[in-house]
Amino acid sequence: MAIENPSRDEMGVLLKKAKRIAVVGLSGNPERTSYMVSEAMQKAGYEIIPVNPAIDEVLGVKAVGSLKEIEGHVDIVNVFRRSEFLPEIAREFAEMDADIFWAQLGVANQEAYDFLKEKGFTVIMDRCIKVEHALTK
Repeated sequence: MAIENPSRDEMGVLLKKAKRIAVVGLSGNPERTSYMVSEAMQKAGYEIIPVNPAIDEVLGVKAVGSLKEIEGHVDIVNVFRRSEFLPEIAREFAEMDADIFWAQLGVANQEAYDFLKEKGFTVIMDRCIKVEHALTK
């Protein structure tokens, strides 16, 4: 099946309900897109959980090395990794307590999409969460 994202209105509803966002690939470098987008979402009131084994802390929050280390429910897993890493991240996502798999602008993978949709998850690919949040406020 082709990658088909929810409508902008549906994304707006999902973002309004969400509270916790785990960010896979969040960089500690303020000049990186992952940092800027996550900082904006944090300032908008979301709890950000950095997922990056190479850093200890970012945006004032202790980082975890993988999705498996996150305790409790996560509303959105926002992915800032290259498209070829999505199948592995999708498998990890499917084993945790999370609702929405969101791959950032320029990031998409058919295998990961099909795997998650077959399991009944909401999947968004190739969309910027910060842009969608701004457009649906």
